[in-house]
Amino acid sequence: MSVVLAPRLRVDRQLVNQGAEADLNHALELLNQVKAGERDAMLRFYRPEPTVAFGQRDTRLTGFAAAEQASRENGFVPAVRRAGGRAAAYHQGTLVVDHIQPAEDAIVGAKERFGFFGELFTQALRSLGVDAGVGEIPGEYCPGEFSVFGRNTQDGPALPAGARIKLIGTAQRVVAGAWLFSSVIVVENSAPIRQVLTDTYSALGLDWDPVTAGAVEDLVPGITVDAVEEAVLAVYATHAELIRS
Repeated sequence: MSVVLAPRLRVDRQLVNQGAEADLNHALELLNQVKAGERDAMLRFYRPEPTVAFGQRDTRLTGFAAAEQASRENGFVPAVRRAGGRAAAYHQGTLVVDHIQPAEDAIVGAKERFGFFGELFTQALRSLGVDAGVGEIPGEYCPGEFSVFGRNTQDGPALPAGARIKLIGTAQRVVAGAWLFSSVIVVENSAPIRQVLTDTYSALGLDWDPVTAGAVEDLVPGITVDAVEEAVLAVYATHAELIRS
């Protein structure tokens, strides 16, 4: 089945961070408000403070407390999210996109949304010159079938030609009457993210390949978060009317 988006989406740019936990929870507050008809279908954009968002499964590992401490030592706030898999890290060089809309039966089409949004974000990145695609990279952090990756097109000392790095992770929350699809795009300054993930995954006892962690600017130098946001909005505009405040 095809994914049906709301015909109109209100664009909400969050300019002030509320804190790592508060920003995560605010998405769920917005979900409940959309479900109740208090808000229109919407896109929320924000640049988060340095955060390691752990999954529920991570909290049950014996190394979780040490992983939280490793996050703090790297300048990242540990938080636990209610949607998604393993730990993911982000900071103000990343862009979070929360798509929230009402639905009579929100569970219908839930799996298809992952593929749809994977292609949507791939299209946005390709418009910026990224050789992007959808699929899990062996050894990636927070592995997922619908991760969006970028492929390196030029051989270099840090990344050989053809190597793939994870650029976008996605997660979904479905409640009766509405759904939330959240995407985190790593755009700038990947080194701190790679380091904090190295330390937290070591504490958790989880294997991964740090080479798979990167940012859009690693593949297309000079790309900014603002440029990625505009590219995402341009693709969205082909699917729905965007109401910018």
